[in-house]
Amino acid sequence: MTSTEIEEAMRPPLIRSFSQLEELDPDRPVVTLFSGGLDSSYLLLRLRRMGVREVHAVSVDIGEDESSTYKEQVAEALGATIHILDRREEFAGRYIAPAIVAQAVYLGIHPVSSTLSRPLIAHSAVELARGLGAQAVLHTANRSQNTLRRLNGALRLLGYEGAFGSPYDLDAVTRDDKLVELRHAGIDLLAGRIVSGDSNLWCREFESGILDDPELHEVPEEMYAWSRPTAAPGTTDTLTVDFEHGLPVALDGESLPLTEIVDRLNRRVGAYVLGRYSGLEHLDHGEKVLEIREMPAAWLLLSSYRHVESACLDAEIIREKRHLEQVWTREALEGRWFGELRLAVQAFIDTCASRTTGSVTWQLRTGGADTRSITAGRPLYLRDREAWEELSIDAESAPFAQSRALQLATA
Repeated sequence: MTSTEIEEAMRPPLIRSFSQLEELDPDRPVVTLFSGGLDSSYLLLRLRRMGVREVHAVSVDIGEDESSTYKEQVAEALGATIHILDRREEFAGRYIAPAIVAQAVYLGIHPVSSTLSRPLIAHSAVELARGLGAQAVLHTANRSQNTLRRLNGALRLLGYEGAFGSPYDLDAVTRDDKLVELRHAGIDLLAGRIVSGDSNLWCREFESGILDDPELHEVPEEMYAWSRPTAAPGTTDTLTVDFEHGLPVALDGESLPLTEIVDRLNRRVGAYVLGRYSGLEHLDHGEKVLEIREMPAAWLLLSSYRHVESACLDAEIIREKRHLEQVWTREALEGRWFGELRLAVQAFIDTCASRTTGSVTWQLRTGGADTRSITAGRPLYLRDREAWEELSIDAESAPFAQSRALQLATA
């Protein structure tokens, strides 16, 4: 056996069922990823019943909908120690920013979202687990969720030494059974939720429940928070986004951190009902599920970046980059954010970003937007075509004119 094979053989097994949790040492800490939802709350209940004395529920704050107070109440009621980690700035700078320059859009359908958050969540959990000497990092993704391979892939590539995985992978527990058991334990979660949701400062996403069937789905308008039609009929809004070396740095001339730019754009762009997406995304074995998103800031920032990039980079570079963008997106989607190929592609994309500086001015209207200005620090575009044609012709004709003049002079 090779050293890698020996190392893999010595690793704790991947946790895929609730029965495997019985093998945990009740006297050693366990870290769970905790959203405050039904699945993560039920996992805390099961661990408590198994007698695990030290359960640490980690919630990574990247701008989600659920309140910290609510999460604290549920975790405390289930005997867990909660850790709420504010990672919004890191999420924006180290995950959203690279996705903008990589134009990370799934098969041209929708910008990626949970693909970006899962590596950060996994990294935060591993840091906490190592600091606590925890024996396991548990999450609650099931096999109909892409999160399963993304979290497991990130935890594996991060080299976490303990056991990890989701007991829901092989053990499906019905929603009603989870609700009943939690109620008996004094936890009365919202039973009226009709979809599964995931949110962060980049995206609000809905799936499952009433949205299970791609052939028949209608999203209740009240589910949308950012892209509601709040702009007065017939009005427009003009805004400008500035980029420096690939990074959005200002909105309407005001220098702002990326978190603030995204937050403001979600509301300003969303007021004109822009940035809604629906589409199918594949599961681990090729089956596909429907997902609905609202991402107004992503819609505008990705479009703006492409305009500025086009003004700064040669067309051949952009053509090659477009191919590598899908490689980058595929690697991230498949749980290989920390893998060598994504990092190698990132190096090329970052080189392109280093030359991408400029701004785009938009005029927003209900259901659409138009560019009003595209500028670049070192532009490749022409501002006066006729003047350029004259100069181009003069430059190309100059050698012939000189040769002709020389011939006449020596005749």
